[in-house]
Amino acid sequence: MSEACPLCKDPSTSPLHRGGKASGFRDFLRCGGCDLVFVPRRQMLTPEQQKDRYLQHRNDVHDPDYRRFLGKLYYELKPHLEAGAEGLDFGSGPGPALAAMMREDGFTVDTYDIHFSSSECALDKTYDFITCTETAEHFADPAQEFQRLASLLRSPGWLGVMTGMLADWSQFSDWYYHRDPTHVNFFSRRTMNWLADKYGWDPSYPSDNVTLFFSR
Repeated sequence: MSEACPLCKDPSTSPLHRGGKASGFRDFLRCGGCDLVFVPRRQMLTPEQQKDRYLQHRNDVHDPDYRRFLGKLYYELKPHLEAGAEGLDFGSGPGPALAAMMREDGFTVDTYDIHFSSSECALDKTYDFITCTETAEHFADPAQEFQRLASLLRSPGWLGVMTGMLADWSQFSDWYYHRDPTHVNFFSRRTMNWLADKYGWDPSYPSDNVTLFFSR
């Protein structure tokens, strides 16, 4: 089996893992160019199946545990933001708790989610900062979505991405993250560095699953 990388379009991809029942018997391919691991597009859930799965998540804006989870990205990003900065929560989900947290701190925040907040007007302007929490792993077309994020980000500006990452792909078979059937892209720091090089961003890694990109 072979399929070009959906992020960098490099054809040099190779099998990394064949999932069992818990992973939906999906294949996971690794790109030799940008190091993305991905599920072949033909093995993805339909948009309707994905939405049904997302509705099973309990993303309550008032849940302190969920707020702490989102804070893994937000509290790393917040010190870099100027008072009154305008932001976008990209992939805000059915309960946009992160947007609520940022508004509580005085930021102006729009939301966009392909399933739950799909008003195109949020994509007709640019932003001082963009958050993308637990969203990039769901992208059906990561090349298109990161291009969109780049076009929405002002310079200077900040893009914060939170997604599970592994330091060593040899640990992939035991990783819980690929068992979610809506997770179809898996990133490493090498992948994030590839994105930074492509878009001229400066990357930093404040924690294992958080990447901050600064657009100069």
